[in-house]
Amino acid sequence: MGRLQHLLMPRWWLRRRFPPATLAAITQAIRVAEAEHAGEIRFAIETCLDLRRLFRPGAGRQRARELFAQLDVWDTRANNGVLIYVLLAAHEIHIVADRGLADGVGAEEWQAVCRLMEKRFREGAFEAGAIAGIAAVSALVGRHFPPRPGDRNELPDEPVVLG
Repeated sequence: MGRLQHLLMPRWWLRRRFPPATLAAITQAIRVAEAEHAGEIRFAIETCLDLRRLFRPGAGRQRARELFAQLDVWDTRANNGVLIYVLLAAHEIHIVADRGLADGVGAEEWQAVCRLMEKRFREGAFEAGAIAGIAAVSALVGRHFPPRPGDRNELPDEPVVLG
């Protein structure tokens, strides 16, 4: 989508696609997923980018990386955090995974998760798309970080909603 889409996207559009019940379902899906492995999943949704970010090349991916750091996803004990970032105005989904997953999960696998979510979102199934994405990320993380006795939840499970 063009840059104009970011400027014209109303903030209420996010709340309409991700109402409180959907946000609660995402939180629950993350809790369930993290019980199946020792990794950490964060989910962030943003309506659009502001002007200072908008004109950077690869702005959506850059923003995902910024949030990966700001939300401390990079700071897990085993370097096994994953951020799922949804940028509504651009119809983009980015997954940023920590270095503990870099050798075991290829970019094409993360991209397959993004395509799965994008397909569901295009159908208007935002809750189903988010939950399917979380389950797919969980399966990839679980291959490398099986559950550990005494594993603790290092990051909040609630999605981050950015205007």
